[in-house]
Amino acid sequence: MSAQDQLSERELRVLEAVVQTYIETAEPAGSQTIARRFGLGVSPATIRNTMSELEEKGYLFHPHTSAGRVPTDRAYRLYVDGLIRLAPPSLEESKALRAEVLGSGSTLEEILRRAAQVLGVLTQELGVAVAPALDELVLERLDLIPVTSDRVVLVFNLQSGVVRTIFVQVPSNLPGPSVQRVTQILNDRLSGLTLAQIRQSLVERLRDADHAPDSRELLNIFIAERDDIFDLSGNGATVMLGSAQMLADQPEFASNLGMRGLLELTERRDLLRRALEARRRAGLSITIGWENLDPRLSNFTLVTSSYQAGELKGVIGVMGPTRMPYEKIIGLVEHTSRLVEDLLE
Repeated sequence: MSAQDQLSERELRVLEAVVQTYIETAEPAGSQTIARRFGLGVSPATIRNTMSELEEKGYLFHPHTSAGRVPTDRAYRLYVDGLIRLAPPSLEESKALRAEVLGSGSTLEEILRRAAQVLGVLTQELGVAVAPALDELVLERLDLIPVTSDRVVLVFNLQSGVVRTIFVQVPSNLPGPSVQRVTQILNDRLSGLTLAQIRQSLVERLRDADHAPDSRELLNIFIAERDDIFDLSGNGATVMLGSAQMLADQPEFASNLGMRGLLELTERRDLLRRALEARRRAGLSITIGWENLDPRLSNFTLVTSSYQAGELKGVIGVMGPTRMPYEKIIGLVEHTSRLVEDLLE
């Protein structure tokens, strides 16, 4: 039996009214307010009794300083799963999203960054996005650029305009023609493969590539260090955030403690990355408060939708307090993920 089936029709209507009131006002909802705003056909006393029953069942709690009630995480979950009336994006919102996401001449990371920014503005939450895992991106071109007598910078030009660089230690005073030959060999034999495929097949692809001593020595470095050179998973942040100012203006973060918690989250990209990357294949995903695996996210809700085009998979969405307008946000997040998907395809 679902949680919704365990409540009476009156309890469901009162719970829905409390959730909507608290989302809109950030103030505990009292029985008089519910009776006046929602016309449930029962007296404030009956509503008060129903709210007490819902509190006993774990759906509401009673702040000490107020006569009203506040929804628990359990209440938001029931609301999202069974009571919500989803609102599709308005025409103006759709136009704003399209203008940002489908802008021409941008790399994938720039598109996602702008999408997270505009999602944050439209929802008044913190927009978040995760780019596809670099292992899944196709190598388009490699450039080797000598920077000192024994170091070269290796520039990876990847699918969708993603660029990464690393330094590689090489034999001292390697002749320029040898660097050029190795660059040509690497591009001829590795372009069009994903980074994961390169690591798996590099030995075979470079085995008979060049027998000139200088070139062979450099190629052997790539073979010996392939798992480090062609693993860019830790090279640069994959999480893009909108402006934290959208959240900073909300009542939940008015205190110094609340603001410190918010700033810590925006600075800890590794925490958000772990929370978001698990959602790459999840479609629409909503985790509320203590449903988040990391206790540092226990005061937040994450609403995300995955996007996919071929082997490229990522996530876009918003993070905010558990008191958020779910009916509006879900539609905006899903619409944005489809726009990103359409662009990639």
